[in-house]
Amino acid sequence: MNLKKKIVWVLTDGSQGMLSQVYGLANHFSNNIVNIKTKLLFPWSVIQPGFLPTYKWIFSNPLDLKNKPDIAISCGRKSVYLSIFLKKILGNKVITIHIQNPKIKFTNFDYVVAPNHDGISGYNVISSIGALHQFSHNQIDLASEVFPSIKNEIIISIMLGGKNRHYKFDYQTAINLIEKIKFLKNKYPNYIFLVIQSRRTNNKIFKMFIDRLKNSALIWNGKDPNPYLFALKYSKAFILTSDSTSMISECAFTQKPIYIFDLPYKRRSKRMEKFHNEFNNLKITQKLLDNLKLSECNYKTLDEAKRISVILKERIVESKNESR
Repeated sequence: MNLKKKIVWVLTDGSQGMLSQVYGLANHFSNNIVNIKTKLLFPWSVIQPGFLPTYKWIFSNPLDLKNKPDIAISCGRKSVYLSIFLKKILGNKVITIHIQNPKIKFTNFDYVVAPNHDGISGYNVISSIGALHQFSHNQIDLASEVFPSIKNEIIISIMLGGKNRHYKFDYQTAINLIEKIKFLKNKYPNYIFLVIQSRRTNNKIFKMFIDRLKNSALIWNGKDPNPYLFALKYSKAFILTSDSTSMISECAFTQKPIYIFDLPYKRRSKRMEKFHNEFNNLKITQKLLDNLKLSECNYKTLDEAKRISVILKERIVESKNESR
């Protein structure tokens, strides 16, 4: 079965983390990808899927059902509604794949792809190590040289996340990380420390890094082109805050050392603890202490989107053959 010409709809709420996951998988299926940002009317917009029925009119964004999808890949709560609706009207003419725990019956989808730390299982569930992402080796190799003057230096990239429902990233936490970076710069004066913020990094917190590290680090100002891919390509190692499974999974694609700076918990999360234990046991990550070892890592390149796409293609072909 040739899937390259199939129409694939990717369904998300538009957030970058979800887009990276659905595109990461979709790119291995087809070149014909349609991005659908799911917008729901109230009360569907606030109620967990499974309690209310689905109709076309609950979506405030237009749906071009003349060009029906052959495959729908969804991620996130809001996109669950659209995936269920497409299955309702198209039946076996569409293959539905949901990424992450949908928190409703898995039988609502043909396949569910969820990370090991979600702790779910089922006959149609395929488990991943960490989060899927859209990056390829070719994409990283072609990364624009945002900081050409340092590309041949020993670069340590520090990628900052932000607070979420599990973690705090407050004043004292920022001070602790800033002091750690200063300590490492004094210990390794020839290293270039590149600090990159994310969309979730609080502006006031990030200004602390700008003000206090101006003599110790190179800091992306948030206005010039994003150096994220540059960092993936040229960094010798990464220092990442513990809140982002996506950033950690993406950096694990490079097979370079990853050091985790633990943010304090708002409330203990067994799910996040399971994620970090898994990556630590696989020797992908290690806690940030007082040393940086830049030797080759023992872990394999983490390319879960590619691995899982192979499994899904095999299952789809088997299912089609059985239905004949």
